[in-house]
Amino acid sequence: MLRSMTGYGRAQNILNGRDILVEIRSVNHRYYEYSSRIPRTYAYLDEKLKSLLKSSVSRGKIEISVTINNIEGKDTVIAVNKSIAEGYVSALREVGAELGLTDDISLSNLIRIPDIFSVQKAPDDEEQIWEDVRHTASEALGRFVEMREAEGIRLKADVIAKTETILADVAKVEELSPGTVEAYRNRLSQKLAEVLENKNIDEQRILTEAAVFAEKIAVDEETVRLRSHISQLGAMLESQEAVGRKLDFIVQEMNREVNTIGSKAQDLDITKLVVNMKAEIEKIREQIQNIE
Repeated sequence: MLRSMTGYGRAQNILNGRDILVEIRSVNHRYYEYSSRIPRTYAYLDEKLKSLLKSSVSRGKIEISVTINNIEGKDTVIAVNKSIAEGYVSALREVGAELGLTDDISLSNLIRIPDIFSVQKAPDDEEQIWEDVRHTASEALGRFVEMREAEGIRLKADVIAKTETILADVAKVEELSPGTVEAYRNRLSQKLAEVLENKNIDEQRILTEAAVFAEKIAVDEETVRLRSHISQLGAMLESQEAVGRKLDFIVQEMNREVNTIGSKAQDLDITKLVVNMKAEIEKIREQIQNIE
């Protein structure tokens, strides 16, 4: 399906104690260009994300932004220093025995003693983190591709409408072209009559001159090739592959044929049609710049 190179996709999930947000956006670019904004702690995810996006995108300047926030308490481990606890208990009991105090040490007493407990960050499970980020990034990528495809449908319809306008003008050129030769033949005959003061006119000479003129201004080959290029463009618009670069080449060929018709034109009406066709081709060129 035809896709635009402009798109945006976003997804957010809370997975395994982490709030993960992924945003993907793209703009026009001749080739595939990837950039990312990822927390330094998770830099190892960059190459994996690059491969994930490359599997679905062939052209465009792509940027992915990843935010990962640990939900409070989910990434910590409480550690107990047993040797310090045993030391405190032993010392308290020794003092209690010497002073004749009752041994009423309980767990609640130990909680108040410093250095027994320590809070540590749990080690990252890189495989699990990647799986969670991949899941979220895939959702964002799906929405990103959907947006590019929706825009591609609009671009396709617009390009097709413009090619139909060009075909209508081509038909008018083909209709007007024979009349241009006949008009030239009549002008030539009239000019010769004036020069020869209505004496005998060499009809064969007129026919020869008209034939030479007709050869110079004939646009049959150009209109046939132009129709062929438009047909190829239409087929490419139905392709399931990325065709942006191919479309650019075809549009260049269309413009070449119209320029040739313009250089041969000896009729004001045909010249106007050429100007119209060039304007439509330029609009198509602008549109396909945004096609993947």
